[in-house]
Amino acid sequence: MTVAIQSGRDSGRACEAVAMRIGRRPAVVVVTVSLAGTVVVVLVLAQLVLPALAASRIRARVGRYGTVLSVSVSAFPAIRLLWKSADSVTVRAASLHATPAQTASLLSEARGMHDLDLSAASVREGPLELHDASLRKRGDALSGEATLAQADVRAALPAGVEIQLLGSADGAVRVRVSGGLFGVGASVNAVVSAQDGKLVAQPQGLPFAGLARITLFSNPHVVVQGVSATAVPGGYRLTMTATLR
Repeated sequence: MTVAIQSGRDSGRACEAVAMRIGRRPAVVVVTVSLAGTVVVVLVLAQLVLPALAASRIRARVGRYGTVLSVSVSAFPAIRLLWKSADSVTVRAASLHATPAQTASLLSEARGMHDLDLSAASVREGPLELHDASLRKRGDALSGEATLAQADVRAALPAGVEIQLLGSADGAVRVRVSGGLFGVGASVNAVVSAQDGKLVAQPQGLPFAGLARITLFSNPHVVVQGVSATAVPGGYRLTMTATLR
């Protein structure tokens, strides 16, 4: 039998190595805890500060086109806002006035917002004045509602042109148009519906009616799916559904 006996020098070195390993562990723990604490503090500060900063930025952006009453932003974790991503955004405005191109730009910026609720007492889109307007976004699905006064319809149409609502069903609106809007002096029935992602007015019962259609709404970031209208005192309540491209 052979017995290996470790020298005193080797034994001392082993003890020193063990002591060094034990001594390093508290330092590693301290560093790890410090880093974790720093990350938690940063995330908490981001949760407190970033939504307010994002709301201020949105207020300034939308405020270029009218009077904004309030903006609220929700995102968890809030650090997602650095990449323009939010769980929900709510905007309330008194009045807005934008061109179709400006509206397209705003809708494009809303792509990172999962839920968007925008409401305004009045909205002027080009020549058309809308009242009690709202826009709702859930994911890529859009829906908008607004009231259109008969006086505002007449103001937006060429002189002498009149429109009468006949009915609404299956994502389309039927109207009677008089005054030569489609190049015909007599009254003509027309259907307002979604075609190729646009909202168009198509005359009915006319030769080459397809050539006389009028595009009412077209936006490169929006695919129109349907429209409806109901008569209300003094005007019409309009609803449009679409998806964000």
